[in-house]
Amino acid sequence: MFLFIYFCGMFVNVFKFGGASVNSAAGIKNVAGILKQFSAVPLLVVVSAMGKTTNALEALLNNFMKNDPIGVVSSYQRVWDYHFSILESLFTNKNHTVFGEVDSLFNQLRGYIRKGHLYSQDRPPYDFEYDQVVSYGELISSTILQHYLVLEGCRSNLFDVRNLIRTDSIYRDARVDWKATEPLIQNVIQGYFNDHPEPGTIALTQGFIGSDSAGNTTTLGREGSDFSAAIFAWSLHSRELTIWKDVPGVMNADPKWMPDSICLETLSYREAIELAYYGASVIHPKTIKPLENANISLRVRSFVDPNLEGTLVKNIRKWKIPIPIFIRKQNQMLISISPRDFSFILEENLSEIFRILSTYRVKVNVMQNSAISFSICVDADMQKISPLIAFLKKDYEIRFNEGLELFTIRHYTEEAVNRIVHGRKIMMELRSRNTIQLVLEGRGTG
Repeated sequence: MFLFIYFCGMFVNVFKFGGASVNSAAGIKNVAGILKQFSAVPLLVVVSAMGKTTNALEALLNNFMKNDPIGVVSSYQRVWDYHFSILESLFTNKNHTVFGEVDSLFNQLRGYIRKGHLYSQDRPPYDFEYDQVVSYGELISSTILQHYLVLEGCRSNLFDVRNLIRTDSIYRDARVDWKATEPLIQNVIQGYFNDHPEPGTIALTQGFIGSDSAGNTTTLGREGSDFSAAIFAWSLHSRELTIWKDVPGVMNADPKWMPDSICLETLSYREAIELAYYGASVIHPKTIKPLENANISLRVRSFVDPNLEGTLVKNIRKWKIPIPIFIRKQNQMLISISPRDFSFILEENLSEIFRILSTYRVKVNVMQNSAISFSICVDADMQKISPLIAFLKKDYEIRFNEGLELFTIRHYTEEAVNRIVHGRKIMMELRSRNTIQLVLEGRGTG
């Protein structure tokens, strides 16, 4: 059962659709079909970039930074071809205005590239460039979806989220200015529904992005569209947020590598926060807290089978743990840090190391220390890790292993542990009352 935001006698349902749901013409048609099923109420819809567009735009940016003009042209063309092939399948009228609007967005992206400052010695930092380039994925996908919804007879209006979500200027991981954001969302979105109280009215906007006080585009961190939806739900005092995924709900493991995983009917806020913290991809780590603070329920449902109830995350004081829950993080690196002199790893060393990690914005997934070394497992994001290691080497002896996997098992049993380890070499192990974390030699992607 859905609970909704209340405006002027009408309820507003808050939905979020990720990239997998809009990765093709068929996917966009399916999203439109789902929205039509809820035509009795107004809808606030947050949409991500299509498919793997964010990855493709990252590749485009990396070619910028390497001063590779051939790679830039090739990367740009792949993104253009992908989106226009979807347009060709959705709109039979090739004179439809959507072609011009999407082409205009690509022209803006191309114009940004051609400014030349990306190749100059005084170009802005990588993180700033990242947000300006990668954000086009959401702008393009929302434009295409908006025009298709109108084509299908939906009463829809597109809002630029950069005019609604205000952030600081920490690019690639911007922090929300809640005091500035809440009134913007209430005034613009509530005003829209007040002026259009008819059932089935849709307010469509982008996930993942916002803007700072200078008007520069910012992003909320990878997979940040879930967080965007939570920002809207919190700002509008919603009672429930629905996130549509390509899985039946929150599973006890990723079905792509554990086919016998099962869907959890309910989760407590606390358990969902723990799962998100440890890297469960179905929920963004920042999503849960604003929902918990405002007692907003979160429902995770399948866009593949919209008739399934999915998983309901809510305030449950005593939640019975039915089975172990497995979380897998690939492309991990284990870094061991030791003093160069005859000293030990003491509090002052740890304080300095954490300060350096914060400076380079490296998140620690697992850590362990002994008398003479401090070891951390981190995501192998070499844009951050390479300069971090170079800096640490000035004062410490550094050893590292690449190509590892990190498994976190909540409510573990020895049977669950054995299923994951299965003869593989354990590089690091950390156990607590409810959780075990294992850093293992990798088996490659999959």
